Amino acid sequence: MSKRMGIVVTGVSGRMGRMLVETIAASEQTQLVGAIERAGHEWIGRDLGDAMGGAATGVSVTDDMAAALEGADVVIDFTAPVATLKVAEAAALTGVAHVIGTTGMTAEEIARLSGPAERTAIVRAGNMSLGVNLLVQLTKRVAAALDDDYDIEVIEAHHNQKIDAPSGTALMLGEAAAEGRGVALDAVADRVRDGITGARRRGHIGFSAIRGGDIIGEHDVMFAAAGERIVLRHLASDRSVFARGAIKAALWTAGKPPGQYDMLDVLGLSGQ
Repeated sequence: MSKRMGIVVTGVSGRMGRMLVETIAASEQTQLVGAIERAGHEWIGRDLGDAMGGAATGVSVTDDMAAALEGADVVIDFTAPVATLKVAEAAALTGVAHVIGTTGMTAEEIARLSGPAERTAIVRAGNMSLGVNLLVQLTKRVAAALDDDYDIEVIEAHHNQKIDAPSGTALMLGEAAAEGRGVALDAVADRVRDGITGARRRGHIGFSAIRGGDIIGEHDVMFAAAGERIVLRHLASDRSVFARGAIKAALWTAGKPPGQYDMLDVLGLSGQ
């Protein structure tokens, strides 16, 4: 790439927003060209570097999405579903590619991305970690190899400030397991257990969520049968793995036609 890719970050004051800003600055292939925050945020109008407690960057924080996206190549978005849909529409209008790491989106909200995806490239993943996306592929293959004698349980742990459960990553893993078995996840998912639930239903995929402290992200997929268990695991010890994955996805969008993509496309594993 002859010039650095111009990237806009939404939600720059959040943990992921700050990490993305730092990762973009450290890369020789990218540069930060815009910083977006919600209307009324105390950072609006300030130089981003100053707001973050560092040296000036020359990029001012704004709530004017159209202005921030002007001249950019990609916008990276780890915010909330309602905000993400607004970013998707703005990005489509300007032809800016959109990398989405937002979790907690409903099926209806995800479906609403189809319109913007007709006008620009959208890469969406419940987890941008390269390791997690390899785990997704392993989960699908193991689920396809084992029959319903093996109960599948997706166990995830996150920090005490996470607002959605199961995590987007857990749902990705559940979808992979269901795909491996040739079933629809909605038809076999056990997402809540409380009280007298009765015996586990054969062939169902369970989810268990743990929230506590500053856990960044831990995911296990357990295949449990009489006499043995197989456990596939991914542990994130540094939030930068998600930022690095998002930057890889952003760079991958260069020259890509409009459409909806995921990290398996980015990694060249789609369809495998």
